[in-house]
Amino acid sequence: MIRRIIARAPTYIADAAQDPKWLVMFAFGRFMMFRRLAWPSPVGEEPSDQPAGGSLFTASLPSVLHDLRTDGISTGLMLPPEHVAAIRQFAESHPCFGNFNRDLAFLPEAHREAEARAGKPILTGHYLESVEQCPSVDLIRSDPLILRIAERYLASTPKPISTRLWWSFPAAAPSEQDLHHASQGKMHFDLDDWRTLKFFFYLTDVGPADGPHVYMRGSHERRKWRHQFTPVVGHDTAEVVAAYGRDNLFEVCGAAGFGFAEDSFAFHMGQVSRGKPRLMLEVGFGVSSAPSRRFHGELVLH
Repeated sequence: MIRRIIARAPTYIADAAQDPKWLVMFAFGRFMMFRRLAWPSPVGEEPSDQPAGGSLFTASLPSVLHDLRTDGISTGLMLPPEHVAAIRQFAESHPCFGNFNRDLAFLPEAHREAEARAGKPILTGHYLESVEQCPSVDLIRSDPLILRIAERYLASTPKPISTRLWWSFPAAAPSEQDLHHASQGKMHFDLDDWRTLKFFFYLTDVGPADGPHVYMRGSHERRKWRHQFTPVVGHDTAEVVAAYGRDNLFEVCGAAGFGFAEDSFAFHMGQVSRGKPRLMLEVGFGVSSAPSRRFHGELVLH
């Protein structure tokens, strides 16, 4: 725990220097009392089930909001096949950056060769800001239904805080540090803002062996005291399961195009793939402006 805090301290200090309000959120955002004070009740009438004109998706807005408020997660946002294909084509033809290292760029088909050059496991390959070059990603981020869901759930005008496209690769014998940096192998909660909502889409088929996302339903609202008075966001999976119940542990599998929305303050994690590489898109919204000094998830200071 101490090593993790020390490793991230320079990043946190620089983030706080850029935006002192971030430090207040980071210090108090883990406590349910302060989150509820900062989270107003939705205003106006509950939304109807009218389709959002021009949307890529056909999900029911009231159903999605009900699931989010109850469980913290809602599935059923299917991305049309043509956009799955377009994002896959983009990912396969552009270099990604291994383990967030901008000096370790490679095409995904050359993952094993990149590992051999690096001399260590490469669990993830992120596209960082190059994801902005993919038109389909921009369509998802500005989709009318996506924005309506975010606005109603956040009870505020949603502000983009993350747009990530990345591969999760099978890797032999990754270290604890490798797993931590890849957000795999340990349940954690996000502290990106006072209120956040993230949308995820699988761009490859994801079964139980392919590193599926795992979510602890209900932990966005029902939080043990020891998970509020904690200096770290990551906790042992067995401890989290014991605290919130195995019945609430949701392993999210689905075919390419399968999407889901989640409150990322709940405990969640990506599992290590034992099968094939997993390609995943994340579009996140909050109520505050995201730090501009670094790309979401990077530890490297620029």
